[in-house]
Amino acid sequence: MSAIFVEVTATRGSAPRDAGTAMKITPDSIDGTIGGGALEHQAIAHALRLLAEGRFEDSQTLPLGPGLGQCCGGAVSLRYTAAPRPLDNPTPLPLDATFGSDTPLWLWGAGHVGRAVVAACPANAFAITWIDSAADRFPKDVLPHVTATPTADMPRLAAHAPQNAHHLIFTYSHDIDLALCAALLKRGAESVGLIGSDTKKSRFSRRLRDMGLDPSGIICPIGDKSLGKLPAQIAHGALISLIARTQTKVSA
Repeated sequence: MSAIFVEVTATRGSAPRDAGTAMKITPDSIDGTIGGGALEHQAIAHALRLLAEGRFEDSQTLPLGPGLGQCCGGAVSLRYTAAPRPLDNPTPLPLDATFGSDTPLWLWGAGHVGRAVVAACPANAFAITWIDSAADRFPKDVLPHVTATPTADMPRLAAHAPQNAHHLIFTYSHDIDLALCAALLKRGAESVGLIGSDTKKSRFSRRLRDMGLDPSGIICPIGDKSLGKLPAQIAHGALISLIARTQTKVSA
């Protein structure tokens, strides 16, 4: 089957993934990730157009700003080619949790990072509610301890979330991310973690303050930069931090 490999060849400023990251796209499948939500959606759409036209070589440089609905503030150069490239499909890093918990954890977004968090999170650590905008955004097989919840209006659902729930936000849209942050700040939550760069945090904080909300409780970026930018590495760092906070509260 015809395939196009999309490779990040260069980055400038704040960007979701480093040069050398690649993904494979066919008319029926996607393997790997270059990250960035809207950036990746646009890259996939362009690759599919190239396949439909019978073309296998192209390049783009995309600014990660308002044009993509993102606020990273950098730029990413992409190369489209028929030649194989290394793919990022790491096995989720091991995560040990030896306690049982019914603490609610709401995950917003069923993309690469959301799936990595679900895969890495121990079944006995949290009661997971997994939300996205449509049923077809979830994998076909959802783990038994996870409740998949498709909804056309995620911020509206967030306004009714349990106030003792922890939240991790990594949707495909910065606008949805911002609306979720606002809804959860108004509703009240045990914690709110947001995927993003320091630039995204700064811009979101300014916009939330303009709404009359205090953004100081939002944890952004999530994860541990020293672990890397792969979805499994972000998931691992975010879960380690979250489990440490919940265990500290239980023992306090």
